Amino acid sequence: MDDKYAINKSEDEWRNELSPEEFHVLRRKGTERPFTGRYNLHFENGDYHCKACNAKLFESQNKFESGCGWPSFDQAVEGAIEYIRDTSHGMIRTETLCANCGSHLGHVFNDGPQETTGQRYCINSVSIGFNPEENQ
Repeated sequence: MDDKYAINKSEDEWRNELSPEEFHVLRRKGTERPFTGRYNLHFENGDYHCKACNAKLFESQNKFESGCGWPSFDQAVEGAIEYIRDTSHGMIRTETLCANCGSHLGHVFNDGPQETTGQRYCINSVSIGFNPEENQ
């Protein structure tokens, strides 16, 4: 367990609460295949939250179609994301984690829409859930 996060659970607890695919992505830093995720081409109004702890991460007005095969956002909810330098796979990237529970979400890049933030949060669908606007 990591005391730096508000939500602290053992890996066994996470494994019991998450599906095998969710555990692989959220807790083992895996990646779903591009163009397969539930939220890749999802554009309803509402909020996207962490699948592990339900913390609000993104709002639908910040989602855009980037063509990369994963849900893309140009901005996160303030304070919701932790940023970690990732040098795996021979690349230098910025990993995004849920700041509430430390779960892996994806990566952020500086090739997003220039008319907004210029950022592209490339997020695994399996790491997020969606709350439609009418349920808020």
